[in-house]
Amino acid sequence: MIDAAADLARLSEATALHGLAVFFRVGGAMSLLPAFGERSIPQRVRLVVAVAFTLIVAPGVPQISLPEQGIAMIGLIVTETLIGVVFSLALRILVIALQVAGSMAAQSTSLAQLLGNASTEPMPAIGHVLTIGGLCLAVMSGLHVRVAAGLIESYSLFPAGSLMDPAELAEYGVGLVSDCFGLALALAAPFVLAAFIYNLALGAINRAMPQLMVVLVGAPAITGAGLALLALVAPFLLQIWWGSMETALDNPFGGR
Repeated sequence: MIDAAADLARLSEATALHGLAVFFRVGGAMSLLPAFGERSIPQRVRLVVAVAFTLIVAPGVPQISLPEQGIAMIGLIVTETLIGVVFSLALRILVIALQVAGSMAAQSTSLAQLLGNASTEPMPAIGHVLTIGGLCLAVMSGLHVRVAAGLIESYSLFPAGSLMDPAELAEYGVGLVSDCFGLALALAAPFVLAAFIYNLALGAINRAMPQLMVVLVGAPAITGAGLALLALVAPFLLQIWWGSMETALDNPFGGR
């Protein structure tokens, strides 16, 4: 009976240490994870979510033993947290792309100042609407399941305690930023094109009728057209964005 109790205690300790090691990576991912890691969510709620993801991920990864030496323990914490941050970085970049697209669309349609402080990160109304819509679409489409599966898969690419190559990490970051602006421009293209046509027509009308205050007439028109265009194309833009999110979830570490 005493031997069984001792074995149970050792097993419980090993399981707890394994869960703690997994929590380091999950906690790093939670810092940038879309929807679950937003700054508007209270820290206590985010902590509970991180613990819940840890309970889901821990049984699906190989057993991890924490080092006994303090320096090795600090190295494990740093490397695991970094891997978690890099995992969620690609997903956060896509949210930033949605915000940039909303800013570009708002500047093009004279809606840049409406509801500018509606969130913790100041952004125009169109950016706020697209961001909230994209996060809702991601959660309803099973973001939590895909994130848990991606975290489990990350251990086959980066075992616990493994180091990431700084050169590959820098190249990966540059590629993410490039893809962010490319996706943002593609999403904002309908609004930029509409603004170009509007300004071209405004210039022609101004040359034909110099006495008419075309700016006073055209400003409400471009604002109304921008809102109508947002209602028309937003579902398609969010579908395109979610397709990019699915690609990032399938391969969160780039070409590795």
